[in-house]
Amino acid sequence: MQLLPRDFLAQLAREYDLSPEQEEAFVVRFSSRKNELSVAESLHISDQALRTRMSGVYKKFSIGGRGPGKIRRLHDLLIQKYQQSHPIPNIAGDDIDIDALVQEVREKILPSIQKQCGTMKVLDMTQPIGLQDIYTNVNILEKITGRRRLALNELLQNFDPNSEEFDRCGFGQITERRVLGLEVVKRYDRLLVLGKPGAGKTTFLKYVAIQCANSKILTERVPVFITLKQFAETENQPALTTYVNQIFTDYGVTEAQAIEIINRGQGLILLDGLDEVKEKDSDRILNQIQQFTQQYDTNSFVLTCRIAAQEYTFEKFTEVEVADFDNQQIQTFVSKWFRAKESDLADYFMEQLERTQPIKELASNPLLLTLLCIEFEDSGAFPPNRSELYSRAIHTLLRKWDNKRRIERQQVYQKLSVQRKEDLLSEVAFTTFKRGDYFFKQRDVEQYIAGYIRNLPDAKTDPEALLLDSEAVLKSIEAQHGLLVERARGIYSFSHLTFQEYFTAREIIAKADLEELANCVTEKRWREVFLLTPGMMRDASKLMQLIKQKIDGLVASDQKIQQFLSWVNQKSSSVDVSYKPAAVRTFYLSLSLDLKLNFFLDQTLYPYLNFFLDIDLDLDLLLWLYLDRALDLFLDFFLDLDLDLALDLDLDLAGILAPKLKHSLQQLQDKLPNPEEDKKQFQQWWKVNGKAWTEQLRTVMIEHRNIGHDWQFNNQQQKLLEQYYHANKLLVDCLNSDCYVSQEVRQKIENTLLLPAAD
Repeated sequence: MQLLPRDFLAQLAREYDLSPEQEEAFVVRFSSRKNELSVAESLHISDQALRTRMSGVYKKFSIGGRGPGKIRRLHDLLIQKYQQSHPIPNIAGDDIDIDALVQEVREKILPSIQKQCGTMKVLDMTQPIGLQDIYTNVNILEKITGRRRLALNELLQNFDPNSEEFDRCGFGQITERRVLGLEVVKRYDRLLVLGKPGAGKTTFLKYVAIQCANSKILTERVPVFITLKQFAETENQPALTTYVNQIFTDYGVTEAQAIEIINRGQGLILLDGLDEVKEKDSDRILNQIQQFTQQYDTNSFVLTCRIAAQEYTFEKFTEVEVADFDNQQIQTFVSKWFRAKESDLADYFMEQLERTQPIKELASNPLLLTLLCIEFEDSGAFPPNRSELYSRAIHTLLRKWDNKRRIERQQVYQKLSVQRKEDLLSEVAFTTFKRGDYFFKQRDVEQYIAGYIRNLPDAKTDPEALLLDSEAVLKSIEAQHGLLVERARGIYSFSHLTFQEYFTAREIIAKADLEELANCVTEKRWREVFLLTPGMMRDASKLMQLIKQKIDGLVASDQKIQQFLSWVNQKSSSVDVSYKPAAVRTFYLSLSLDLKLNFFLDQTLYPYLNFFLDIDLDLDLLLWLYLDRALDLFLDFFLDLDLDLALDLDLDLAGILAPKLKHSLQQLQDKLPNPEEDKKQFQQWWKVNGKAWTEQLRTVMIEHRNIGHDWQFNNQQQKLLEQYYHANKLLVDCLNSDCYVSQEVRQKIENTLLLPAAD
């Protein structure tokens, strides 16, 4: 049933002398999609009282007969009267130069469009910024992400958080072809642009308005920018036709010119923020849009709305989705932002962003990227405690973004406050993350939500009703906050892996389940949760101790590994260096396991040869590298390695520290043929003697420097030692994060790092 404007119905009620009670029932019944029962409830009267009032209405309009056909006959009569009172004005003669008229009108409206759409001010910006100064081209997906028919295993392809090559920013990445937003506007006369909260829909629509007004695109059109929330709340609830004419009047366009533009289909009607209209106004505004687009169907229309806001149906509109920012868009936005702010922080911002992948994930959302730029601009760096940054980002999506623009949205579940929503999301995150579920079926997440809200005050107890409520809550979180998103039909995930990890850490702290977290210390996918949790705790001393105990327990029962750790400690204690003992132990453990060197307890010590190490470490490092090269050459003697040159470097250092070592190395060097004189002869000699010569080198290193031991760890031990190393690295990263740990605990952990159980 086509809905009618309330002002039109109220006018008819007065013309037909309806009583106040009859007018109230009449207006509500024909201006909303409510059924008879819902109308009665909204008027706080019984069904019988409503039927009595409507019976009087039928009499006043001379609608006779019985049965449900009466309401249809009255509806048809009302539509006929509405069309009679809102005729399409006659189009002026064909002799009008429409191109000249469009140009004249565009020149009139340009200052107003520039004023209305030319700046943006969001979040905590102290002053507006020019839209042209900051605008970054929007990309469009012509297939809606959440409507793809993909199975879970298809979404999980190439997604392994425990892999070394895991790309966090590829989480939920869309491979669909992207199209430039302006090209899509040119292509379709009716366009519904969907997007997640903060995706840049309004900014895009404002940019379209300015470009059109400046004759950069759609030169045959005249743009009209309408914020639907303002239209819905306009006094006296005018029809959209009236509202558009008033906008033209405000722009300085005559009524005759406005009518000519719209009737001839030269308008570009930009309708922003359908999801921001209050629920009580929704039916009326939808009806107005439907009527206007049907009546003036030769114009172009672009309508924006959040994904999952409601199941709107605009039959002749093409639906598209705003794509997340890619790396190039992030770079462009950041460069423009800091240039507009007359700041030279852009390069440093991008450098820090690349170093912190969990933060970079958030940058794919324009609103959150703006938040990151504001935060970085204030302090010249990202906060040392990342959890604070994530908390502000979540607060922005949960409350601040709508509050700043004074948008009131439907509260599906009245008892679900912002705090409760965070608690709910924490429970969902922890449950799914613990199981390794990064994508989850809609029915599963609805069960999690139902399990949570059933314990709230006034919750429904009927399981079926509870599930209906949980579906509404899920859609509310997706549409209003964008923290959960539909990746394919019936399959959800958190919008960013970072948010799932943050909420997981939050739930761990709430449950005080620190030992369960410590048990996951060897699982790489838990790394970010480990780094976030200490910074969110008032005192992380107990957690750090638990992690240390779990790490030491990994290798406590393996006798060979314990012997190896004893050697690491013994060797580290034998050298006279300026670095912390734990850093020196790391040095020798890393070399022995052929791991990438990472002196994580002393940031002044780097593993690159162009930095000066203490002479003891320098000699051992060069000898070890030399032994590695010899072993490589033995495995493939066709490699072109200049052993002689490398050995000369060792001889120089060896002569300073250990004359006997130098003598032994000189003897080994003398045995080598010169590869530069006869490469083929050298290869032949190495093929016969290389293995024995390499073992002699190992013996010399063990005898004079106590390094180069062949521990012959089996595969299981090698894997265990690598886990042990990386777990210790994680522990130190946690200690070095912005967390509170007592000085006694911190010192004890550092003093006992990488020591055997006996020590």
